Amino acid sequence: MAQSFIAVDRDQVLLMPPSLQEWLPADHYAWFVLASVEQMDLSAFLAGYRPDGHGRPAHDPALMVALLIYAYSRGQCSSRGIERECVENVAFRVIAANQKPDHATIARFRRRHETALAELFTRVLELCAEAGLVKVGVIAIDGSKLSANASQESTRGYEQIVRELMDLAERTDQEEDELYGERRGDELPEALITREGRKKVLADAKRRLIERRAEQQRPIPKSRTERLKEAKRRLEEEHEVHCEANRAYEQWRLAGRMKDGRRFGSPPKPYVPPELPDGRINITDLDSGSMKTLRGHMQGYNVQAASNEHQIVIAAEVSVAAADFGSLEPMVIATLRELEGAGVSARPEVVLADAGYWHQAQMQNLINHGMSVLIPPDAANRKGARPGWEGGYYDHMRRVLATDYGGGLYKRRQAMIEPVFADTKFNRKLIRFMRRGRSAVRSEWRLMTATHNLLKLHKHQFATTGG
Repeated sequence: MAQSFIAVDRDQVLLMPPSLQEWLPADHYAWFVLASVEQMDLSAFLAGYRPDGHGRPAHDPALMVALLIYAYSRGQCSSRGIERECVENVAFRVIAANQKPDHATIARFRRRHETALAELFTRVLELCAEAGLVKVGVIAIDGSKLSANASQESTRGYEQIVRELMDLAERTDQEEDELYGERRGDELPEALITREGRKKVLADAKRRLIERRAEQQRPIPKSRTERLKEAKRRLEEEHEVHCEANRAYEQWRLAGRMKDGRRFGSPPKPYVPPELPDGRINITDLDSGSMKTLRGHMQGYNVQAASNEHQIVIAAEVSVAAADFGSLEPMVIATLRELEGAGVSARPEVVLADAGYWHQAQMQNLINHGMSVLIPPDAANRKGARPGWEGGYYDHMRRVLATDYGGGLYKRRQAMIEPVFADTKFNRKLIRFMRRGRSAVRSEWRLMTATHNLLKLHKHQFATTGG
């Protein structure tokens, strides 16, 4: 007797059109994303389209938003990767309603609606608040390094940038000499000599102008030459600020007084700033910086997050400074702003952070606003106190953290904030930004953390409804 198998017939023609409702189980995360997007206010996305409906139809912004949210939730942030998933992945096809937006459309949407995509973080936080997940009695703040869309090999000094610009100018002169010969190169082209040709060229220019105005300006120039010029300008600006600060300091030393009212006994030590800017800048992503990590240095950004005991991210921002020092108060302010935007009236009572956030002035400001701040003055791997960090507020904080109550509160910090970065960077493999520039990177980071919150909300609702 022959073996029996279920017949395989890939040429079978479907007599009835397939229903997307049957492609995924009812409790699949894709349906949850679609339901969540339906509850969001997407007016900021719709404002960019003509209300009269003229022109070529665009993809529905609600579809594109759901597609990006689902893609980032699954660790896919490449526009080409998302396009491929819309062909090969059933869940992506359900999200996209069996449409196939190409990678250029996805990239343009992400660029055009950069600000609105960043604000999705607050909209998702609203949904979490409705589910009772936004409790902020205790919050934890931490940062992590995320790679920029740039290589460290693209970092240049001032002289290297000037030399490369001069080489580009020389090559341009040579190319124009070969192209124009003895002519200037700005004579009227043949197409503009006739009336008809001039009208056609002007009409094409007007059309391109309208299309260009519809596009949002890019923070980082696409042209390498323009990036080099901007990098040169920034280094010169930093150098001038450096020189101006030194002049102001010297004048203050000559006319100023110490805290006790006495004049300075001697003029400041002479200092001669360098003649040329001595800084370095990355010419691929001008806003990114060299970040020190446990595995060495990388070109990237310092991403900041504040979370609560449910590991819900309350605030997400991006810093271009490698150190966390100075980010404590800005992150608490961002937390208050996000809570207000999400309609949550509660305020943080206790703020937890590691030793890198120790900033006594900022800590005092938060305490003056009724918040308790628990930050150890010594790093976990340090043996003994830092030189000069003795007495006063340093010893007071050490005593507070040595108590059962203070120490017990601080021990909760790691479990509150570390899983956020673990889920983002290691579970979902979101370890590199796709876009360039601080504004674009901030939009991406907030979208990453918004999808983290949405995944948490999905698990919470799945658990409370019994699966």
